[in-house]
Amino acid sequence: MPLILALETSSPVCSVALTLDGALLAASELRLEKSHSSHLTVLIEQLLSNAGYALSQLSALAVSDGPGSYTGLRIGAAAAKGLCYALGLPLLAVGTLPALAHQVARQVPGAARYRFAPLLDARRMEVYAALYAADGQEWRAPAPVILDADSWAAELAEGPVVFFGSGAAKFQPLVADNPNALFVADVHPSAIAVAQLAEAAFARGEFKDVAYYEPFYLKDVYTTTPKAAQG
Repeated sequence: MPLILALETSSPVCSVALTLDGALLAASELRLEKSHSSHLTVLIEQLLSNAGYALSQLSALAVSDGPGSYTGLRIGAAAAKGLCYALGLPLLAVGTLPALAHQVARQVPGAARYRFAPLLDARRMEVYAALYAADGQEWRAPAPVILDADSWAAELAEGPVVFFGSGAAKFQPLVADNPNALFVADVHPSAIAVAQLAEAAFARGEFKDVAYYEPFYLKDVYTTTPKAAQG
């Protein structure tokens, strides 16, 4: 029975979850901006202590793979890789978008009738988006999308689509008159969904190379050069 610790750091909400053979034992989250680097280790320690387990008992580490916050994803990856190295554990990586879709689909009555489109806010009118069936089948691969009224026209013409995530609010006004465009508010990435999908990945042996693993940023990291270094 695998004991899996999952970390979700792709958004401003930092969360951790612990599952045993697919059953949720405990979960904790912190909604505090720019706190991942200073609070993630504390969340892990408290979670394991409250659940009555030790790091040495873990079977694997799972981490949210992205896309999402560059800084958040790096922090989660570094923490997971560090624990895997120290404890000799395998590493699992779960996409942020399929985890979000799994999370919402489990809460929607008659989910099989819908397709699920997680939208993560990027810049301006851009989002990171994908499309999934209720059973996790991928209909549209993760990609950056510039939102306008026609961004999902083909999918909406085929049937109802449920939109959610941090980028959904800026898309909603563009399709307000379309009865097939449905929205779920206040959905953020959760380590619980990461842990649930990691369970299946563990059974399939889909482990990452700890030494070379990097999060799925989807787009190149954007950096600027300090003025003092220019010239």
